[in-house]
Amino acid sequence: MEAQGTTNQQRVTGLVKWFDPAKGFGFVVSDQGGSDILLHANVLRNFGQGSVVDGSVIEIAVQDTQRGLQAVEVISITPPRMETAVPLKDMAEFSPEDIASRAIEPARVKWFDKAKGFGFANIFGNDDDVFIHIEVLRRSGLSDLQSGEAIGLRLVDGERGRMAIEVVGWEVAAK
Repeated sequence: MEAQGTTNQQRVTGLVKWFDPAKGFGFVVSDQGGSDILLHANVLRNFGQGSVVDGSVIEIAVQDTQRGLQAVEVISITPPRMETAVPLKDMAEFSPEDIASRAIEPARVKWFDKAKGFGFANIFGNDDDVFIHIEVLRRSGLSDLQSGEAIGLRLVDGERGRMAIEVVGWEVAAK
């Protein structure tokens, strides 16, 4: 999988410095130091995500190109710990094990507004709206969702209807 005129790939672990889905790229800071590593949206999409939250631990395959270090494959992403996040009332009773035991349901994003801090999706075959809070998105390792994006959701019945307690990329949901 080596591109013409580039050197061999190496595996790198680091932190997502920032990623902007609207710009289509962001940067990773390697644990070993050195130059920032370009993370292009296409490489992230190949992993099954349209965004990644800042501060996530990421393992990537990297190539040194004429323009500097670039990620060519995402191997794993671990969202940052959110100890300081305000717990959501509807999620307070669920442990990580409880959340992981719920089925992942395939869904499509209806709309999501990062500035408002929430949005909605629809489970395939069902027109009912499912609420997605920005904190759930961050805890899931994502920073934003695009209208029409295919995702997987783990759900609970909250005070005001169905809501996501975890959001995963489509490729994860399809497995």
